[in-house]
Amino acid sequence: MRKKETQNAAAANKKSMHHVFENFSTRATNAAGSTFAFIAALLLVVIWGISGPLFHYSESWQMVINTGTTIITFLMVFLIQKSQNKDSLAVQLKLNELVAAHEFASNRLVDVECMTEEELKVIKKYYSHLSKAAKNEESLQQSHSIDEAQQKHEFKKDMEEELKRKSANH
Repeated sequence: MRKKETQNAAAANKKSMHHVFENFSTRATNAAGSTFAFIAALLLVVIWGISGPLFHYSESWQMVINTGTTIITFLMVFLIQKSQNKDSLAVQLKLNELVAAHEFASNRLVDVECMTEEELKVIKKYYSHLSKAAKNEESLQQSHSIDEAQQKHEFKKDMEEELKRKSANH
């Protein structure tokens, strides 16, 4: 019984730490992208530059800005990537919902971000064909889907084969 309680406590603690980091990273990326942060960074660089003569432009003076910017850049890369991953996931989920909800949309596109690059190139070719088909339509409201394009392609292929057979028989 104690082992299960310990496991539950560890899981709750891990979830709590994840939540704390999630909140911290959201706040940090929002703060880092603010006008205030830019002005503060600019002022810091200007103050550092002005202080050069006081420190005789020594190596230590140069090390302060180099070390500071390196550490901040290193940490910000991870915060920005975490924020970007979260935003990307949210956008993908919203797009998946739109695709799934639209009656004429191809459900093949739900989870398209999980496909390989080669699979994405195949779908891109389909959309190129749809674009050409849409240009031939008189109405701008005409809608096409990947499945519709495939059906039309199969139909045309069948018709072509039937015409070849008829011409071969005559």
